[in-house]
Amino acid sequence: MLGAGSWGTSLAVHLAGLGHEARLWARDASLAADMDARRSNPTYLPDVTFPESLRPTEDLVWALSGARYVVLAVPSHGLRAVLHATAPHLPAGAIIVSAVKGIETDTLQRMSEVIDDETGRTHAVVVLSGPSFAAEVARGLPTALVAASSHAAAVRAVQHEFRSAYFRLYGSDDVIGVEIGAALKNIIAIAAGVVESAELGHNAMAALITRGLAEISRLSCALGGKRETLAGLSGLGDLVLTCTGQLSRNRHVGIELGKGRSLDAILSSTRMVAEGVNTTTAALALADRHGVELPIAREMRAVLEGRQSALDAVGRLMLRRQRGEADGER
Repeated sequence: MLGAGSWGTSLAVHLAGLGHEARLWARDASLAADMDARRSNPTYLPDVTFPESLRPTEDLVWALSGARYVVLAVPSHGLRAVLHATAPHLPAGAIIVSAVKGIETDTLQRMSEVIDDETGRTHAVVVLSGPSFAAEVARGLPTALVAASSHAAAVRAVQHEFRSAYFRLYGSDDVIGVEIGAALKNIIAIAAGVVESAELGHNAMAALITRGLAEISRLSCALGGKRETLAGLSGLGDLVLTCTGQLSRNRHVGIELGKGRSLDAILSSTRMVAEGVNTTTAALALADRHGVELPIAREMRAVLEGRQSALDAVGRLMLRRQRGEADGER
């Protein structure tokens, strides 16, 4: 498990609890030592005790040695650097499981494309996504996710090894749809936080989630994804959770923006990464490349950059040209 944030730690706890030997790699040597001593992650998941077979480490080579599955759970902006260090030590035949959500800002690549770039396509890659808060997975609460890959055998292997009585995985071959849904839902969740903070009501929240899903689906389909994927766990399911759940980091950013706080002040007050902040600019660039309009993302970028207030963004969205609900925007 590469990445000792809350999501990486919770997956390591889950897998170790199933009886697997799980090695949890942390870039920060002091965090790795602290986790080993306390048998918990005091920074990101302090209330969860590690199973005996979970081994924290700062030694990347040892963490990878003999691994059959390499699970990536680092922030999207740090993925390429971690992979660059990881690639020479990847065991032959290991399946790479990506639990990273985002779009690379410079290349506009999805996370699986970054992985293929850095590994030379030598390993099967399975994308893991869906409605899941780390703390709930670590506590063993029922969770259903999607495992997506062009390698059907790798999907089946991940389904078999990762499943439990509380952790269910559905297979998919639509990597594009799953990754775009995972990345863009964080942008909509920031907008949902604004709606919540401004007390705009349930009507507004329902409209935002619905039109946000349409926005995500347009970009996904333009890239070659399947529309039906976005109606599933990695689309609608993840979107609803992230827009409404109290544990959502991106929703929290939106709530604070709605209160008038600056983005710098919000981000400096937490160690958690809100992926939607970086994804907004990347998603808009990708949409421009493919001639797709993302009105919610465009308004949220103006808010994040401090060019307009959160309430002004809502007003601009409401006063856009009216049209048929099913009309496409390209």
